[in-house]
Amino acid sequence: MILRVLLAVTCIISLSGCGGKDRSDTAQSSVRPLIGVSLLTLENPFFRVIGDTIKKEADLQGFDVVVVSADKDAARQANQMQDFLVKKARAIVISPCESKAMVPAIQEANKAGVPVFTVDIPCREEGVKIVCQVATDNLGGGREAGRGMIEALGPSGGSVVILHFKQAESCRLRVQGFREVIEAHNAKSASKVAIVAELEGGAARDLSYKATEDALQAHAGVRGIFAINDPSALGACAALEKAGKDKSVKVIGFDGQPEGIEAIAQGKIYADPVQFPDQMGREIVKAIVAHSRGETVVSEILIPTSLKRKVDVQVDVLRDKVADLTKETNALIEQRTGKKK
Repeated sequence: MILRVLLAVTCIISLSGCGGKDRSDTAQSSVRPLIGVSLLTLENPFFRVIGDTIKKEADLQGFDVVVVSADKDAARQANQMQDFLVKKARAIVISPCESKAMVPAIQEANKAGVPVFTVDIPCREEGVKIVCQVATDNLGGGREAGRGMIEALGPSGGSVVILHFKQAESCRLRVQGFREVIEAHNAKSASKVAIVAELEGGAARDLSYKATEDALQAHAGVRGIFAINDPSALGACAALEKAGKDKSVKVIGFDGQPEGIEAIAQGKIYADPVQFPDQMGREIVKAIVAHSRGETVVSEILIPTSLKRKVDVQVDVLRDKVADLTKETNALIEQRTGKKK
């Protein structure tokens, strides 16, 4: 009797031990790899689209994603990267608040063997390894903005103010491209475009509003404003409306956010080089997946912009209406005939 009890206990312990190990292995294998994402700011809808797209696409590939806002603070972003390392992130994506300031944090990730990717804002500093940088062709977009400004001012040309955000390389490239086109234009045209001021707009509506007010006081005859993103452009528009100069001063923005597109449709913004943040998010996830499989990943992916004026926005609206009507028509045909169109 005692022997039978001992054998039964031994069997139960053995099965429990094996069963416990199996459950542990199953739980371990069910944990999805983590992608940590620290974006410049989530106040800007542009970055929210990037974050949302990364979440959606990565989820389809079996990854969990944590998206946080650095709030334009390099120290905060460095801490967020450290937190991703503590959480054993499989990959880290950042839009650097300030490239040089982020070098130590990126180097720490490199040392830990965690691949780092950048989106929208590149990091080209020495001593760091970035697997892939996905960004708008900001230099090309700045050139488009320059051509848009020349077109908006027409034959008479005039003085122009730039609302900058110098700490971001993407914005520095936009201004560089803008200046290149203006300088080339002035070298061969009688209708000169003079850049009379370059002011800090903080890439934000409130700061750009104040900067525009200052610009209008210092340069009463200004005829154009180039803002490095839509929040800055919308801040400029508000200041121009208050000053009663919204009809005489042309604004070129950058982004193509919904509010920016609406402002173009209303004639408040003349044009935007439109970015595609959803495409950036998809490309980043593709690069992460390819790298995790040991595949070769290109070091940089640049996504071209597309200059949108009021007429372009109107065409887009009509195209969407036609698409909706076509869909409704096909649904009605299917309902009447029972056949799919």
